[in-house]
Amino acid sequence: MRLKFILFCIISVSCSSLSAQSSNESNLWAVFGKTRFVEKLNREYALYYLYPVFNDEIRQWEGREVELTGFYIPLDLSPSSVLILSKFPMAECFFCGQSGPESIAVVYLKERYTRKLKTDQVVTVRGVLQLNDSDVNELNFILKQARIVKLD
Repeated sequence: MRLKFILFCIISVSCSSLSAQSSNESNLWAVFGKTRFVEKLNREYALYYLYPVFNDEIRQWEGREVELTGFYIPLDLSPSSVLILSKFPMAECFFCGQSGPESIAVVYLKERYTRKLKTDQVVTVRGVLQLNDSDVNELNFILKQARIVKLD
């Protein structure tokens, strides 16, 4: 019986760590999650894409310096100044078809980060939030002039 209790505690702690957002910072992922998406034809590519419709709550964050914690999703094998962060680990992320576009953000660092990050490493960044509702070649949530403030 005691072994079952210990196993239950271990599993509970493991599952609770799957969300990359800590409770003591503003939950920007929850704000992103309120984005509504509308499928529209992109005439340039003759394809249908999901376009975001940002509400006032989301728009109030635009242009402000924000902090975001997420799982690192590799974009390039070499060190880069561009990172992709996901609310979920890679196995559950947007690119694997498990989540929506509101669960990923692109981060443009002020300076190239020279150390190698590991897939699913939890990274906290601080940068200026930019919202994208028109360019299908860019993600919808963008952090510019960012810097890494914490690595787990």
